[in-house]
Amino acid sequence: MNRTTAPSGERLIDLCAIWDAGVSLSSAAWNGASCGVERRRLNEAKKVSRRMPLSPRISHPPRKQSLESSYIFYTLSQGGWEMLSSVQEVQLKQLEVTRPRGLGNRERGQVPRMARQPAPPWVHAAFLLCLLSLGGAIEIPMDPSIQNELTQPPTITKQSVKDHIVDPRDNILIECEAKGNPAPSFHWTRNSRFFNIAKDPRVSMRRRSGTLVIDFRSGGRPEEYEGEYQCFARNKFGTALSNRIRLQVSKSPLWPKENLDPVVVQEGAPLTLQCNPPPGLPSPVIFWMSSSMEPIAQDKRVSQGHNGDLYFSNVMLQDMQTDYSCNARFHFTHTIQQKNPFTLKVLTNHPYNDSSLRNHPDMYSARGVAERTPSFMYPQGTASSQMVLRGMDLLLECIASGVPTPDIAWYKKGGDLPSDKAKFENFNKALRITNVSEEDSGEYFCLASNKMGSIRHTISVRVKAAPYWLDEPKNLILAPGEDGRLVCRANGNPKPTVQWMVNGEPLQSAPPNPNREVAGDTIIFRDTQISSRAVYQCNTSNEHGYLLANAFVSVLDVPPRMLSPRNQLIRVILYNRTRLDCPFFGSPIPTLRWFKNGQGSNLDGGNYHVYENGSLEIKMIRKEDQGIYTCVATNILGKAENQVRLEVKDPTRIYRMPEDQVAKRGTTVQLECRVKHDPSLKLTVSWLKDDEPLYIGNRMKKEDDSLTIFGVAERDQGSYTCVASTELDQDLAKAYLTVLADQATPTNRLAALPKGRPDRPRDLELTDLAERSVRLTWIPGDDNNSPITDYVVQFEEDQFQPGVWHDHSKYPGSVNSAVLRLSPYVNYQFRVIAINEVGSSHPSLPSERYRTSGAPPESNPGDVKGEGTRKNNMEITWTPMNATSAFGPNLRYIVKWRRRETREAWNNVTVWGSRYVVGQTPVYVPYEIRVQAENDFGKGPEPESVIGYSGEDLPSAPRRFRVRQPNLETINLEWDHPEHPNGIMLGYTLKYVAFNGTKVGKQIVENFSSNQTKFTVQRTDPVSRYRFTLSARTQVGSGEAVTEESPAPPNEAYTNNQADIATQGWFIGLMCAIALLVLILLIVCFIKRSRGGKYPVREKKDVPLGPEDPKEEDGSFDYSDEDNKPLQGSQTSLDGTIKQQESDDSLVDYGEGGEGQFNEDGSFIGQYTVKKDKDETEGNESSEATSPVNAIYSLA
Repeated sequence: MNRTTAPSGERLIDLCAIWDAGVSLSSAAWNGASCGVERRRLNEAKKVSRRMPLSPRISHPPRKQSLESSYIFYTLSQGGWEMLSSVQEVQLKQLEVTRPRGLGNRERGQVPRMARQPAPPWVHAAFLLCLLSLGGAIEIPMDPSIQNELTQPPTITKQSVKDHIVDPRDNILIECEAKGNPAPSFHWTRNSRFFNIAKDPRVSMRRRSGTLVIDFRSGGRPEEYEGEYQCFARNKFGTALSNRIRLQVSKSPLWPKENLDPVVVQEGAPLTLQCNPPPGLPSPVIFWMSSSMEPIAQDKRVSQGHNGDLYFSNVMLQDMQTDYSCNARFHFTHTIQQKNPFTLKVLTNHPYNDSSLRNHPDMYSARGVAERTPSFMYPQGTASSQMVLRGMDLLLECIASGVPTPDIAWYKKGGDLPSDKAKFENFNKALRITNVSEEDSGEYFCLASNKMGSIRHTISVRVKAAPYWLDEPKNLILAPGEDGRLVCRANGNPKPTVQWMVNGEPLQSAPPNPNREVAGDTIIFRDTQISSRAVYQCNTSNEHGYLLANAFVSVLDVPPRMLSPRNQLIRVILYNRTRLDCPFFGSPIPTLRWFKNGQGSNLDGGNYHVYENGSLEIKMIRKEDQGIYTCVATNILGKAENQVRLEVKDPTRIYRMPEDQVAKRGTTVQLECRVKHDPSLKLTVSWLKDDEPLYIGNRMKKEDDSLTIFGVAERDQGSYTCVASTELDQDLAKAYLTVLADQATPTNRLAALPKGRPDRPRDLELTDLAERSVRLTWIPGDDNNSPITDYVVQFEEDQFQPGVWHDHSKYPGSVNSAVLRLSPYVNYQFRVIAINEVGSSHPSLPSERYRTSGAPPESNPGDVKGEGTRKNNMEITWTPMNATSAFGPNLRYIVKWRRRETREAWNNVTVWGSRYVVGQTPVYVPYEIRVQAENDFGKGPEPESVIGYSGEDLPSAPRRFRVRQPNLETINLEWDHPEHPNGIMLGYTLKYVAFNGTKVGKQIVENFSSNQTKFTVQRTDPVSRYRFTLSARTQVGSGEAVTEESPAPPNEAYTNNQADIATQGWFIGLMCAIALLVLILLIVCFIKRSRGGKYPVREKKDVPLGPEDPKEEDGSFDYSDEDNKPLQGSQTSLDGTIKQQESDDSLVDYGEGGEGQFNEDGSFIGQYTVKKDKDETEGNESSEATSPVNAIYSLA
């Protein structure tokens, strides 16, 4: 047996059905997921409700806590209250706060368990309004008592499209409708000039509307009325403008007459048949057919391009079997015009059109057609560009010729094609990207390929944008003295410009308004007054289009008004949640308060919650909540009130349910269904069979508490559901009847039926309510032929983790009642899950909530830590306590800290989160930390101290870094810990490198633990020295480093230097230069010795020795004969020596047959007696300057 309790949610208008129909419910309480849960929860009840007339009721979700306001207005008509329009949302910032004036109490929320009996007509309008009114303009109630006092500037409600193309055969209609109070009047401009309708008998304006009607029944040409029209709707509070409507008459011109010669083409060659349709408005639809009106078959070889031309990638002989005619279909006239057909004459090397060759694997070779690499027919060349507007479709096309017919593939440079928007058309010859955005710009290329080769064409795509709204201005309703703003923000490419107008005139030419300030795309109003009413237009435009928006500013001064019928009656089921609504209107926005039974205190808190929009929610209805509730709306202009009478009814429950039965054919079966309900409600009991209404025939008897079936037959087998319902709620219970043949026994059924998971427990009830415990009782569900082994009790609380269920306890399958131990100050809700060997049941429906009383916390948060996140702070963290350990409201934590091993006072702070940062702390010092829980009932126990540390920093350098070299193979390193670790030492980092003079080896890095202070380096090079750099590490990083070098090896310093210098290039060069100088000096000495250095040769007529002559000082004399003359052509050098004109390597020539004299040591002292010929001498003059011997003589 099984029973499902259906709450009074079935009395609601079906929110889920409205969701499925496409109406957006923005509240979090009603979305697709919520509807899915609601459907599953009421699966059984829905089948019943189709048969029963139910009274509708509405619900209103809690209002979002923000500066956005939403208000709704109604009108009273013959059929009751009707919705007029949607909601204005006004967003306010900083000091320019705009509070819209209008209705309160129209938000949506969780479905309350209540019903209205009977449902007044205004409820239906309110419900629809609640669903449809979250985004439009604020409207004024059309109740005559309010309408006569409230005014409204004009608002355009309907207009023709910007590009208005009309059929010339019909009358022209240009729409323009507006509303306002008083009703607006209309006038038009044509091509920016006043359009005088009264002067044209064909033009009229519809009554109570601005719609233009141009009638051609009496003649006239529609083309005469083409132009740009704009509608103006005006009343005494402002003027609203329509878009600029460009009127054009549809055109479908005839095709020009032409005689087309046959097209001669070689088989295998490409061919383009041009269509060139006549220009129509709008453009016609192009398609190709034969003159006999048969469509032209198209494939990847023959296809129509986007421009209407017909392309043959290669012509085959069979192509001349038909002719080709281009057809244009015009939209408005629904006519098709046909161009004169083309006929083809194909020249071929294989004149017979053998159909068997069409399926030949190499058809072209079989027909003698030469194969060709692809080439593009459209577009031509290797690159092109294309511009497209944002939001439009981008169509790229590549049509190629070639033999065999090329295949086309598409790619985007630097990325992939947008798979969600891209699709291929026309046998992959066209790429269409829908709803283009800026991300779709870039370079695309198509690749045409066949077995002969490939070619590609690159198309550069630029995406521009006509203006589109980012923030469209909305109507603004203010109270006198309030501030507000109109925002007009749009984007586009190029960036659009913004122009403001007021009542159809440029804002610059409007009368000055000291309360109005224009800041670019925003108009700010301060201290608005009644005279500030007007209609503002924002026009934003660029070269690709424009946007025009109207937004009025209305200033209202209205005392509070109640909008719902007075003295409503609301009936609700016990323990359900309900909500009392009190729709109102006023400006300034009234403040709403609730009172019960005339008591003076305002209802808010505890079991009551008042939403921002004024709705009163009662979280759990009890008997004592019955009474009269009064709502009072108040503003500075007065007050208004209304009353709601609340009646609490007992729930409907089936306390004796039908049970599963196994009966023999022909016997009598009785299914019980006894019901307990509120006596003031009318009870109806009905039965379903297999979830369909049961027909009560002659063999059945239905009574108030049972159903009897006489002479059971096999067709009676199935499930039977008892449905007990009132106008507020209903309850269900189900049982299964099995009918056996005569030879069968009842026990055989249990063995034959399949096993399944148990049904969910039901009818959860809380009794024995105490401060720390409660008794939970439930009714087991059907075990489905597998005994229940365990029950799991779960709980949910609505403060810390609402909606999350936790396991509370587990009980044997034989138990259906248990005492649950509870924690203080938790708003519990319980459910039960049954378990058998097959699996777990679905959770039961939740029980009613029970909140335990509060108490001081009995524990403190765990996992308390103190760690530095910076060098001068310490972050204290802990694991927050959950709902079952909070024990009271406003759970908070007292955080205490002080430096360890000091007697300083404790610092403390109260924190509501799970962390606190202590600032301005020394680097890495220990602290004592305590975190104590506290709520409104008191403090928790005294906590234990936890040691934490402030933030770390870089450590100082290691102390006494020593480098020793006991032998040529090893180097020993030792050091001491840093004087200031500044944190937890993680270790040391040693970097060392071998060097020999300027030569440096590869650096080696070693990492050591924090307790290692020694290290030995094995030398690989006994000649080189080592440079060591050592630093300490914390988690912040490596600190200051200390550097030392190894000592030079003994008795090897000089050898090392010599070996090092001898290999240097500069040293080798220096040695060569010195050797060369020594050689030159030796040669000079030899020559001087040969010449007799004490007797320098002078000219025959030389000047007397002066006292400054150095030769005089050292006693040397020049013995020469007066008649001796210097050699012809010789010159005296700057130092007094004689430069030889002859070659210096021919001294023998001077001595042959001459009188030359030499002194005792062989030096030459006489005049040369034998001279060279003048020509020879003169010929040798050029060699004097470059002779190396002359240079030696000069040095000598």
